[in-house]
Amino acid sequence: MSEQTGQRQAAPYGGGPAVATPPSDDVRLRQALHDVRGEVAKAVVGQDATVTGMLIALLSHGHVLLEGVPGVAKTLLVRSLSAALSLDTKRIQFTPDLMPGDVTGSMIYDTHTSEFRFREGPVFTNILLADEINRTPPKTQASLLEAMEERQVSVDGISRKLPEPFIVAATQNPVEYEGTYPLPEAQLDRFLLKLTMDLPDRDAEIEIIRRHSLGFDPRDLQGAGVRAAASAEDLVQARAAVARVAIAPEVVGYIVDLVRATRSAPSFQLGVSPRGATALLNTSRAWAWLNGRSFVTPDDVKALALPALRHRVSLRPEAQMDGVQADDVLQSILATVPVPR
Repeated sequence: MSEQTGQRQAAPYGGGPAVATPPSDDVRLRQALHDVRGEVAKAVVGQDATVTGMLIALLSHGHVLLEGVPGVAKTLLVRSLSAALSLDTKRIQFTPDLMPGDVTGSMIYDTHTSEFRFREGPVFTNILLADEINRTPPKTQASLLEAMEERQVSVDGISRKLPEPFIVAATQNPVEYEGTYPLPEAQLDRFLLKLTMDLPDRDAEIEIIRRHSLGFDPRDLQGAGVRAAASAEDLVQARAAVARVAIAPEVVGYIVDLVRATRSAPSFQLGVSPRGATALLNTSRAWAWLNGRSFVTPDDVKALALPALRHRVSLRPEAQMDGVQADDVLQSILATVPVPR
């Protein structure tokens, strides 16, 4: 990636750039990722915000939890994104009888060599689609912890590195559905973002039905016209560009103030940890870069606060009984914590 002086210097978060336009490489990479969104839209209708969230996670080396009722194209979105980025993807359908070795891989006896050898599990991929992760018991859910945090798995005392890039895109149905297991806090905290996929509005649903009436097959992405608009190398270079995005001390302080406010909110029994503050910092940087800026503004922080923090807090039982939602409390905190000027 070019490091020429076309990059902006750290600028006041409320003002414009201090110097010239971004390097041409940054412009090309940013356009490639915008094109990725267009490719995904050929298969998935009305979920632009979720696609953007997935791109932010990829740029920030993080994992994503996708929540929505069945049938809102969670699986299709992940498959389409993988195709548009020319990345390998594998899918695990989580079920109550799934074992940890079914995720990470296991040692098997090779009758030809009379030796044990390691058979890789589906976790050895670029984007792992963990479908309906909350339908499997906690023991199997926990088998992903090391892979998500360390980018490796340990089997039979040997650690094996996972491919790069590697992220987990886990889908889950609302926990009120029968046969689901709420994810433990330790695993929830490993997800960079929690994105909610709502039911489409009327116009989007009409477009979905129209496409199916014309022969759209969700299993045939190539037939839907989805093409690779970027590559793994583009993603590596884009990550390097995101890492150069400046953040002023005042904005860092704003992130810390938001996180600390969650720990004293009356409706929360569990606030956001320092890992959550780091997640908000990294995703705000990625969002700023995608929008053509080389510095983070408070508005960037606000834009990512809900998806970066909503799964890291826990409501008190009395708040739940009153129908309070985590997003409502976080919105209230965003409205009351002073914004740096």
